[in-house]
Amino acid sequence: MRPRVAILTGPSASGKSALAIELARRWPLEIVSADATMVYRGLDIGTDKPSPAERAQAAHHLLDIVAPDEAYDVVRWVEDAETAIADIISRGRIPLVTGGTIYYLRSLTEGLPTVPAPDLRLQNDIRAELDRAGEEALLRELAEVSPSDAERVAGNPKRLVRALEVLRRTNKPPSSFPRKKPRFSYAKLVLWPEREALRPKVWERARWQFENGLVEEVRGLMQQYPFMPTAIQSIGYKEVARYLRGEWSYEEALEADRRAVWRLIKRQYTWLRREPGDVTYLPRSGKEAIPGSLSWFSRNLLVNG
Repeated sequence: MRPRVAILTGPSASGKSALAIELARRWPLEIVSADATMVYRGLDIGTDKPSPAERAQAAHHLLDIVAPDEAYDVVRWVEDAETAIADIISRGRIPLVTGGTIYYLRSLTEGLPTVPAPDLRLQNDIRAELDRAGEEALLRELAEVSPSDAERVAGNPKRLVRALEVLRRTNKPPSSFPRKKPRFSYAKLVLWPEREALRPKVWERARWQFENGLVEEVRGLMQQYPFMPTAIQSIGYKEVARYLRGEWSYEEALEADRRAVWRLIKRQYTWLRREPGDVTYLPRSGKEAIPGSLSWFSRNLLVNG
């Protein structure tokens, strides 16, 4: 029987990381990050990456593993995540997959689609088309064939470009390709606070990031890595980049960041509401979820096989 691995997920600002670290104080956990942006070195403030002190409390995997100008995708992440999970189990420790990149989690738990390898030249052409025509025009092209694929990639330029590349090369959307069998089985705990309760957290967090080094962080990244087509598209980073290029004012960039996070949260609620598999929803966030999560983790986190 395949080992069963616990997943802790939920919308942005729901306190997943705080809860995971608190649980690591109680059990011999190691955290496997399921965040598509935290994989990049140097993207720290805008991603709320765990601090050195937090990492000292619990071992973290899949943070800071690629440079901002490197290519990194869901296929590589699933391979890296499965390797990390197997290593943790082999050492008698307990893996806890934690994060909010739903596409990554779906690919881990449901299996990777067997789509063809990326065509980087075609992707560059589509990316230029995206810059000219805008997201809505390209989303319409995808939605005519697969509304579900269009919904999945909306607001994420990288995934939109990849989905259109697959569609134009094969005449089939990514979702039509069969999936590989996952290496492990999974149980999922989804933090599910009232959505409006997250709004003040999003607003305050964005302001704090802007005032505590995010602008300087992005400026340094742009100077060190003139070409970083994926990393610079991350929420917070693309808005600050437009401010630094003189396209937006400081307040316009801040407001755009907040709106982008809020759109992401709304999509996360939509996706997670339909989450397949063994799923438990907990109407709490962060450390407030500890009492309600302890029995769930006792049943699911500590059982393998």
